[in-house]
Amino acid sequence: MDPRIEEHAQILLDWSTDVRSGDDVVIAAGAEARELIVALHRELGSRGANPTTLYTSGEATRAHLRAHDDEFTLPEHILALYEACDVAIHVRSDSNLAALNDVPGKRLAERSRVHKPIIEERLSKRWCLTQHPTNAHAQAADLPLGAYRDFVYGAILRDWDAVEEYQAELRQRLEEASTVRVVAGETDIRMSVEGMHAINSAGRHNMPSGEVFTAPVPDSVEGTVLFDKPLIHQGREMEGVRLRFEDGEVIESSAERNEEALDDLLDTDAGARRLGELGIGTNREIDRFTKNMLFDEKMGETVHLALGRAYDANVGEGREGNDSAVHVDMILDTSAGRIEFDGEVIQEGGRFVWE
Repeated sequence: MDPRIEEHAQILLDWSTDVRSGDDVVIAAGAEARELIVALHRELGSRGANPTTLYTSGEATRAHLRAHDDEFTLPEHILALYEACDVAIHVRSDSNLAALNDVPGKRLAERSRVHKPIIEERLSKRWCLTQHPTNAHAQAADLPLGAYRDFVYGAILRDWDAVEEYQAELRQRLEEASTVRVVAGETDIRMSVEGMHAINSAGRHNMPSGEVFTAPVPDSVEGTVLFDKPLIHQGREMEGVRLRFEDGEVIESSAERNEEALDDLLDTDAGARRLGELGIGTNREIDRFTKNMLFDEKMGETVHLALGRAYDANVGEGREGNDSAVHVDMILDTSAGRIEFDGEVIQEGGRFVWE
């Protein structure tokens, strides 16, 4: 076994989820991640924790969704599993990133709505989302598998204490800010974050990480944004996505590629037309776009905005966060733009003013 896999497992259990003796741990992963699953089970055994692994497969999900011609119902047995567990680790390890491409978008959206309680339960635990390098993800990144492995482990095997300390200044400034404006190319978008909480994301829930994020006040978002990086949602890739917001809601939308998929996303529910997250990427170890949001949204000199659900940890007392069955991140490059907090420039040309 590549020793980096064992290091990856240790980081997930020590830093990301703080697994303790007696913890019940659910791991969701595909067959491609079998070595990481073995490493996790070994580590969990040495710590006196109790693992169970759920098999995930895009092809299996496709088979079910295409055969399912009735209304979806909540799978209570899966909900019960997450209700009973202490820790949930989800490993991206797809063998085919296009497995769901011929599943109707409305069916995917309906399933997302019905499965929402499962997502909420999982997010209430000590949880982490991570990546195991596979040929499918390497191909999407336009890299040989060996080079992609180096990229993945270069982003994951880091000093996360140091990352957390580096991001502390940005977190404090965003926590104290009332308004945020992002200007970059065709993008000029403004929003209130007053009363919301900024999170220093340094590998506790996403591995890798490297971002500071908050939730906008749902009805405060105004302006236009062009996402200059592709957006991939449930295996469907959209490019050149443009959104115009008024009173917090998307009132105009277009995409240069796969606009129908964008329409399906926006029609998931009322909250899918509002923003649930504003994130600022800081991880300059992630130096290339790989069509994998777990990495791409953390790139330094980028901002990402998420349509849909706001995380509870971002919503301040007495404030209301956006509610939705989806949470879909979209990226824009700010290396030639600027970010302002309360009218003060805090990043310009990709560099923070205190650097």
